[in-house]
Amino acid sequence: MKKIEAIIKPFKLDDVREALGEIGVNGMTVQEVKGFGRQKGHTELYRGAEYMVDFLPKVKIDLVIADELVDQAIEAIVDIARTGKIGDGKIFVTDVERVIRIRTGEENEDAI
Repeated sequence: MKKIEAIIKPFKLDDVREALGEIGVNGMTVQEVKGFGRQKGHTELYRGAEYMVDFLPKVKIDLVIADELVDQAIEAIVDIARTGKIGDGKIFVTDVERVIRIRTGEENEDAI
C-alpha cells in the first residue's frame, strides 16, 4: 500500500476527485492548507496599499491505496491538476506498513 499526498490548486479539487473516483479510489482526506514553493507568494493591493502574501492557498489530498492503483492515481492527479503555470503543486508517495479500520478491526487492503 502507498500513501499519496498531493498539494494542488484549490480550483482543481473537484476535477481531481472525480478523476480519482473513476479509477476506483473510494476515499480521501482533504485539507485546506497554505504554503509556498518557488513562487514565493505574491503582492496584492488593498485600499491603495500594496502588501505581500507569503503563503498561498492550496488543497492537500491524502489517500492510501493499493500498490496497483498508484501509477494510475498519480497520472490522474498530474493530468487534471496541471495548468502549466508555477504553483501547480507536488505529489509525495510513501510506503504504508499497516492500516486498521477502527470500526471493524479490518486491516491493510481490507481496511482501505
